[in-house]
Amino acid sequence: MTYLIQGATGDFEVVIGLEVHAQVISNAKLFSGASTEFGAEPNSNVSLVDAAMPGMLPTINEECVRQAVRAGLAIGAQINKYSKFDRKNYFYADLPQGYQISQFTHPIVGEGVVRIDLGDGKTKDIGIERIHLEQDAGKSMHDQHPEYTYVDLNRTGVALMECVSMPHMRSPDEAAAYITKLRTIFRYIDACDGNMEQGSMRADVNVSVNRPGEEWGTRCEIKNMNSVRFIRQAIEVEARRQVDIIEDGGSIDQETRQFDPVKGITRSLRSKEDAHDYRYFPDPDLLPLEFDDAFVEAARASLPELPDAKHDRFVSELGLSDYNASVLVAEKENADYFEALLEAMGAGSDAKKASNWVTGDLFGALNKAGKPIGNSPVSPTMGAELLKLVAEDVISGRVAKEVFADMFETGKGAAQIVDEKGLKQVSDTGELEKVIDDLIAANPGQVEQYRAGKTKLIGFFVGQVMKATGGSANPGVVNKILKPKLDG
Repeated sequence: MTYLIQGATGDFEVVIGLEVHAQVISNAKLFSGASTEFGAEPNSNVSLVDAAMPGMLPTINEECVRQAVRAGLAIGAQINKYSKFDRKNYFYADLPQGYQISQFTHPIVGEGVVRIDLGDGKTKDIGIERIHLEQDAGKSMHDQHPEYTYVDLNRTGVALMECVSMPHMRSPDEAAAYITKLRTIFRYIDACDGNMEQGSMRADVNVSVNRPGEEWGTRCEIKNMNSVRFIRQAIEVEARRQVDIIEDGGSIDQETRQFDPVKGITRSLRSKEDAHDYRYFPDPDLLPLEFDDAFVEAARASLPELPDAKHDRFVSELGLSDYNASVLVAEKENADYFEALLEAMGAGSDAKKASNWVTGDLFGALNKAGKPIGNSPVSPTMGAELLKLVAEDVISGRVAKEVFADMFETGKGAAQIVDEKGLKQVSDTGELEKVIDDLIAANPGQVEQYRAGKTKLIGFFVGQVMKATGGSANPGVVNKILKPKLDG
């Protein structure tokens, strides 16, 4: 469905591109040996290089290079075996050098593609222009003193992968799906932890509007978005702002803006810089970065099965619905749990029922308890035990929910709970036949109505059997015995 913004004079389209900054998982920074630990005391993870002391020279961190290559391979991108670092000059209080070491003309990763999921099995390919490595700046802290701004340089020099999309997104939902998918991919390969609330993944969002069929409008950039929900809201707000200006006869200024989620507005920060404003030039302290095919292939060999491939396998080989497969692969931990569950259940297990249990009962309980799947009180092995008891007709599906709730609360195994509470299904035909005979004898009126054509009354008798047996009767066996007796 095409996303259009309705204005007083007609509809407008929106064009969106994202520049995602993903902090690389490494123990040390991009050009120094300082720690990258989050939450350390302010200015405690700062080396002489990070502080830009005179005479200090940067040294490239090979692990950061490897992670950037792995990220490029994960999105099927071109890997540039030759790249170089440039100085991007601008002056902020939290940038000690007065410039940022980045990659401008020769990035480490070229064009690639991210497939986003739009629901109901629909997908869309979003082009990636490049991924380049750069160092992060520090953090200005405005809430520590009523008159002064403090500066924490712990983040200074931390390695970032800047993933620049092409302007292929046309709605807030597509932008949300894109950053969610990119986060999933980077988390799968352990290149970035994706913790947006900690700032280790954030995005600059470029938005423009135009009337259908006309040229794209002037774009504005919304800086440092660290929430998928806020990204969606900011696009809606900024697109509406631009439409209102155009319809009032004004024009859009290319500028950098900030989103205020409390007031639901974007406000201007500064006019948008162009590349020449940064006076890029090759960093004289760093040689060009060159590596061979062996380095690339070693990085490729280290990749796990990626979410798209896993999703397609779950659908084609296991017969899962597109929805269940998408939910399971959204987080690597979810997919790992599901596959461990299937392995514990053994060959020939019902993958569909297993996926329904994981996405329904298990995820519901985890969400209610506020627990990640890694801290689930019910392990894959325990879940497999429960599902086997249902598959083997030891307990009913209804009883299984009761048993699962007990397992989640106590950590006990399913078989132990079933034994302790006497919850095994009664499948003994002799015992059930006696219960059914007694009920038929006690309800001659209902039997007569059934035989007169009110066949739905069979549900009444099944319910009475379940009541008489305390819910332990096997419904399948009950129906097999009951119907012939009612038919007479």
